[in-house]
Amino acid sequence: MTRNIKILKIEIMSKQPILSMDVQFASKLAGLPTVSQFKRWARNTIRVDSEITLRIVDEVEARALNNVYRQKDYATNVLTFPLAEEPFIIADIVICAPVVAKEAKEQDKTLEAHFAHLTAHGILHAHGYDHEVEEQAELMESIETQILTKLGYADPYADSE
Repeated sequence: MTRNIKILKIEIMSKQPILSMDVQFASKLAGLPTVSQFKRWARNTIRVDSEITLRIVDEVEARALNNVYRQKDYATNVLTFPLAEEPFIIADIVICAPVVAKEAKEQDKTLEAHFAHLTAHGILHAHGYDHEVEEQAELMESIETQILTKLGYADPYADSE
C-alpha cells in the first residue's frame, strides 16, 4: 500500500522589528532632520523590537551629560544610554546638533547624512556594539556602512578627498 504524503512548505516570514520612538527637539539649530527621517533611519538599524527616546540637544546639555556619565568635559556627537538589551532594546540616545553640524562641515558631508550616521551609530550602541577594541570597531563600522548605503548615503568612513 502506497501512502501519498503531502509535504507542506512553510515559509517563515521574517518579522520586521517593532519600533516605538519618541523624538525630542531641544536644539535651536536650523535645518534639523524631521521625526520621519529619524524614524526611517532607526527602522533600518534596529534588529529587535525597540523602544527608543532620541533627544536632539545643544552643546550645554550634551556637555553636562557627557561630564556626568563619562567624566568628559566636552559636548560629544552622540551618547547612548541602553536600559535593556534583551529580548528587546530600550534606550535613550542624545545627539548634539551643533557638534554634528561642525563635524559634517569638517568632513564635507551633508547634515542629513551625518545625522543618519549618528542615529544608526547610537542605535547600534544600544544593541551592544562598541568600538573600543579594533575588531569590534571594524564590525560596527561595517554594519553602519551597510545600513547607510542601503539608505542611499555614502560610506561614512570613506575618505572625503
